[in-house]
Amino acid sequence: MPSGEYDVMILGSGPAGLQAAIHATRAKVAVVVLGRTQTSSLYRAHIENYCCMGKVAGEELLGQGRSQAERAGTSFADEDVMKLWREEPWFLAKTESGTTFRSRALILAMGVSRNKLNVPGEKELLGRGVSYCVECDANFFRAQPVAVVGNGSAAASGALTLLLYASDVHLISGGLQVSEVLDHQIRQSSVHLHEGRKVTKILGDREVEAVMLSDGTRLEVKGVFIELGAKGAVALAGELGVALDTETMQYIVTAVGCACGSGFQPRMGDVRQPESEGPRLLNIPSPSPCGCPVARPSPRPR
Repeated sequence: MPSGEYDVMILGSGPAGLQAAIHATRAKVAVVVLGRTQTSSLYRAHIENYCCMGKVAGEELLGQGRSQAERAGTSFADEDVMKLWREEPWFLAKTESGTTFRSRALILAMGVSRNKLNVPGEKELLGRGVSYCVECDANFFRAQPVAVVGNGSAAASGALTLLLYASDVHLISGGLQVSEVLDHQIRQSSVHLHEGRKVTKILGDREVEAVMLSDGTRLEVKGVFIELGAKGAVALAGELGVALDTETMQYIVTAVGCACGSGFQPRMGDVRQPESEGPRLLNIPSPSPCGCPVARPSPRPR
């Protein structure tokens, strides 16, 4: 277990954190990454639309990124951070084992965790028919029946998108809470709308086979897209006095096109506040503009 002082400390070992680690370490500074790769949203995903890569499993892509960072000299601690605080000129983090790390610069790349249904079968079939991202995984369900679960615009627009791929699309909602335009589009489309009902169980052995609804209805589907929105993984950042977006309190407010703060540069990946309206896509960060600029650490104190 590495410990001690570093120039840059990165919270989060998903694609955003790994990208920052690679660039920072190549700048010949000491870098440590805290967190478990297995908790990344990408870990159980399947990628087929990332430039210069063929179809690849998320676990494999993350493994390649970690190996690349390790070859560059990045240190890793596969533990969750329990506490984060500031003691000038240091940022300090304590992990679940009680180990304390400190650094001159801090990058938050924890991403967001998806809101879950918390029903039987959801966790067991994640990556085997259960998905939290229509835009990411729709192509895997061509000519197959699917269900979308949710009440908001993400669920409704996701259902409409899936009409371009799936054979049948079911939208399961306790009650749609969308604009009149989107509501009209859903009701005039071929989407099967199940209002006033909830998913009680996702069925399947090795992959999704069906969902059970609260009224006893069984829907035979091969995919279940859970679009309940995302909750921010930025509770630790609040201890530093970091500003969160006032509407959802899920994302860190950052200046567009630049890192913010002295030493503290919190703009990697999904943890950032969306810069445009509309459904938020979960994407693998690209080297620019996020990766390279954010990984330029503050100079060491003289």
